[in-house]
Amino acid sequence: MTPRRTNLIDLAVGRLRQQITSGTWEVGSRIPAEPDLAELIGVGRNTVREAVQSLVHAGMLERRQGSGTYVLSDSELGNAMGRQIAGAHQRDVLEVRRSLEVEAARLAARRRTDEQVEVLRGLRDSRSAAYEAGDLERMVEADLSLHRMIAQCAHNPVLVALYENLLDAISDNIRFNFEHPVHDDDSHHALVEAIVRRDPLAAMGEIDDYLSDLLGED
Repeated sequence: MTPRRTNLIDLAVGRLRQQITSGTWEVGSRIPAEPDLAELIGVGRNTVREAVQSLVHAGMLERRQGSGTYVLSDSELGNAMGRQIAGAHQRDVLEVRRSLEVEAARLAARRRTDEQVEVLRGLRDSRSAAYEAGDLERMVEADLSLHRMIAQCAHNPVLVALYENLLDAISDNIRFNFEHPVHDDDSHHALVEAIVRRDPLAAMGEIDDYLSDLLGED
């Protein structure tokens, strides 16, 4: 394959990927046919075919016999990570959560905005209400939403991207932890208030203690 040919394919892959990651082609939607893609990108149909195949291998697109090509995912990173952690031991997921969430809490305590304070408190209260009601589905959803918001309060796009691409594993881990509880008081009140009062050491300590307890570590 000539360098020019390789460059054209890379260009086509980049433009197709942009259509997906920008949301122009939503997950689950069918992408245009090859002639339309060739016209859209400005390359030949063979180049389009190879570019599409590259994104199929990356897990972003899926060919369906007799139906067309569909958007399977908007993240190559998410697919790659998903394959690596499929069936991972809950302890391994907890250790990764601790490494991410301790830093997320530290940064959130330093960088959270005033607008995010009420969101954090609202999510904490929703989590507590679900916990008191004993509603497992609401508990999982509310806990995930709170931890996800703390990651967003860190205002670090790399950390957020890593966290977002681990959501399925984190959600499964949260469910497992609620089904096998080790905490009597599970409100996360102190964690949220440490972030609110901009106390990074206290915030780090709260989430580290919480996850370390789940790991059975002192």
